[in-house]
Amino acid sequence: MDADWIEHRRSGDGERLGWMLPDGEGFIVIDLLGRRRTGAVDWMEAEETLDEIGLSYLAEPHELRLDDGSWLRVRIAEVSPTGIRVKKDDWGDMRATQLYYDVSFPVSDDRLRPTRQCTSPEV
Repeated sequence: MDADWIEHRRSGDGERLGWMLPDGEGFIVIDLLGRRRTGAVDWMEAEETLDEIGLSYLAEPHELRLDDGSWLRVRIAEVSPTGIRVKKDDWGDMRATQLYYDVSFPVSDDRLRPTRQCTSPEV
């Protein structure tokens, strides 16, 4: 996270939704994973974009590229500007071993990406 990132919080509950990075006359929207979500837009559009994106994408399944190059279906467990923690998706199995992985912030799509429409635990 750069010092010039401007934090944006949701007006209702003060939850952090992301940041706005000054870029010339505009701002680039950055989500909680540190990903750029827009090109340069005006202040109002940047705020509206972050409000629209919200936090729901954090609850969706993702895929983590492991060191061997394979992809593992995971869920995001924690997000902060100091790091991201994901856990192997256990599909709700209460007996499953909890496997966590730490990912650096910001994270790129070639390391952590939203899952493709996967419907079975054999991903």
